[in-house]
Amino acid sequence: MTAPRSRQLIYVWQLPVRLTHWIVALAILVLTITGIYIGNPYLRGGNFLMLDMRMTHLVSAIVLLCAVVWRVAWLFMGNQWSSWRGFVPFATAGWLKRSIQTMLWYMFLRRRSPDEIGHNPLAAMAYIGIYGLLGLEIFTGFALNSMSWGGWWNVVFGWIFLLLPANDVRFAHHMIMWLLLGFLVHHIYSSVLMDTEERSGLLSSIVTGYKSIRRDP
Repeated sequence: MTAPRSRQLIYVWQLPVRLTHWIVALAILVLTITGIYIGNPYLRGGNFLMLDMRMTHLVSAIVLLCAVVWRVAWLFMGNQWSSWRGFVPFATAGWLKRSIQTMLWYMFLRRRSPDEIGHNPLAAMAYIGIYGLLGLEIFTGFALNSMSWGGWWNVVFGWIFLLLPANDVRFAHHMIMWLLLGFLVHHIYSSVLMDTEERSGLLSSIVTGYKSIRRDP
C-alpha cells in the first residue's frame, strides 16, 4: 500500500477490533429482523416459523454477547487505539482540549477536523454509551427468554421481574432496539462525513485496519 508524501499509513484497527465490529453489526441486523417478527408476526408459517425465529434470535443474542465480552476484554489487550484509556474521559493527555476542538468542528466553528488516529473523544464516549445499551438489551432479552425457559435462566435473569413488570421489561427491550438503530444511521453518516473531511480512509480502515494520517501539524 502507498500513501501521498504528506500522509502516513498507520495500522490502527487490529483484527479482533474489526471482526468484533462486523459481528456486532450483523448480529444487530439479524436480531432486529427476528425481533420485529417475534413481536408482530407478518409472515405465514405457523408455530414452526415462530420457533425458528425465536431460536435464531436467541443464537444471535449469544453471538452478540460473546462479541461484546471479547471487545471489553480487548480494551486491556489491544493497542493504544483499542485500549480503555482511549474511551475513559481524562485518561489520556489533552483529552479535554481535543474534546473541545471536536465539538467546535461539529458546531461548524472550526474549519478543519481535528487530527485523530483512533476515535475522537466524543465518539469514544458515545461508544461507552452504546455498549451500555447493548448490555441492557442483552440482559432484558435473556430475562424475557427466562419466562419461557425457566431453570437457571430464571435464576440468573428472572429476578428483574421482582423490580419491574414484564411489560416494562419488554418495552425497554423494544425501545433500546430503536435507539441502537438510530445510532447505526448516525454511525454510517458520521463515518462518511469524517472520511470525506479527513480523507483518511476511515471507511476502508474497518476492513484493512490502516488509516492515512496527515503528517503536517
